[in-house]
Amino acid sequence: MAEMKRIAVIGGGASGLMAAYAAAKNGALVTLYEKNEKLGKKIYITGKGRCNLTNDCLPDEFLQNVVHGEKFLTGAIWSFPPLRIMEFMESHGLALKTERGNRVFPVSDHASDVTKTLEMACKEAGVNIVLNAKVEKIDILQGTMRGIIIKNQAIIYDGVIVATGGLSYPSTGSTGDGYNFAQLCGHKIVPPVPSLTGLNLAGDYTSIQGISLKNVVLTAIYKGKTISSRMGELLFTHYGISGPLVLSLSAEVNRVPIKEVSLYLDFKPALDDKKLDARLLRDFAERKNETIKNVARSLLPNHLVQHLLKKAGIGFDKKVNSITKEERGTLIKMLKKFPLIPVSLRGFDESIVTSGGISLDEVHPKTMESKLIKGLFFCGEVLDVDAFTGGFNMQIAFSTGYLAGEGASK
Repeated sequence: MAEMKRIAVIGGGASGLMAAYAAAKNGALVTLYEKNEKLGKKIYITGKGRCNLTNDCLPDEFLQNVVHGEKFLTGAIWSFPPLRIMEFMESHGLALKTERGNRVFPVSDHASDVTKTLEMACKEAGVNIVLNAKVEKIDILQGTMRGIIIKNQAIIYDGVIVATGGLSYPSTGSTGDGYNFAQLCGHKIVPPVPSLTGLNLAGDYTSIQGISLKNVVLTAIYKGKTISSRMGELLFTHYGISGPLVLSLSAEVNRVPIKEVSLYLDFKPALDDKKLDARLLRDFAERKNETIKNVARSLLPNHLVQHLLKKAGIGFDKKVNSITKEERGTLIKMLKKFPLIPVSLRGFDESIVTSGGISLDEVHPKTMESKLIKGLFFCGEVLDVDAFTGGFNMQIAFSTGYLAGEGASK
């Protein structure tokens, strides 16, 4: 009878818990090390504390929502698709529900129930969980896994799975440990940047902070090329812009110099310039003795109207019957192509995920094993993979975790 493999999993988040479960179910002796006092600290804050744990869609559609690493993740998503994690959760007693955009949540709306379900499954599979245990180093001998060093003690393992997360929400323990482990083992790191986060803008937006707009189009242009143009919901904040539309855009612009990106906001995408001009002329004719400030309120919220008129150089109290053709043209331009000047992304403490990480060129996509070190595996956010919001990043954690656990146990 073959001797059972001894596997260490570093990190007790979504990918680490799934990796530990998969390895144990495949007959390995698994010890999971978590440096925090409890498991799944980042799971607790996902989906605003409700945990959007996956997206109920087919693998092909899922992969269309991956921003970086689509080709690398193809095998993982087909091997362990959203349906598998839903079946896993429900078979372990967690009732699920599907909401707008195919987002899947626990019926209880408690993210803690997702962590509890993963923990219970791990314990039932025989995983030994050690909390408050910070791994200091991975021990390598002649290009082969030797084990880990914890509290200055070396512990020998046949395989080690690194599931330490990225840099987003460092308060949950995501402080880049995995990047350090990987670099010391000779791996390249794609520079980590915040993703799914707000944008700091030049200028003062305090007068319009809190204004939320639906069905607007935000376009990003870099070196004359459109790198993102999408419709959605946008929120003005004291620092600039946020909201679902901006979070998605941040994932597409975070790897270019942000100050060199031109951003434009279309407040009225359903109307082209000609139709918008006709609309203004009609409104002006019907309300010719009113001020532009009052008439324009039919198009935008009051404070935003004032912000736009100021940018357009049109006096708030100017009567619409004295608005010139040139001023009307300027107003149309402001409504259709309002310029925003990006300064920087919001930091890792606000970004939902990290973009960047361990180079995918050096990891086997079918097993998540390092191509450089035999017996070393990576999964989850520590890898150079990321996706849009909607449960896709959690699913990536589960899929890569499952493959890493399977790979390490064989």
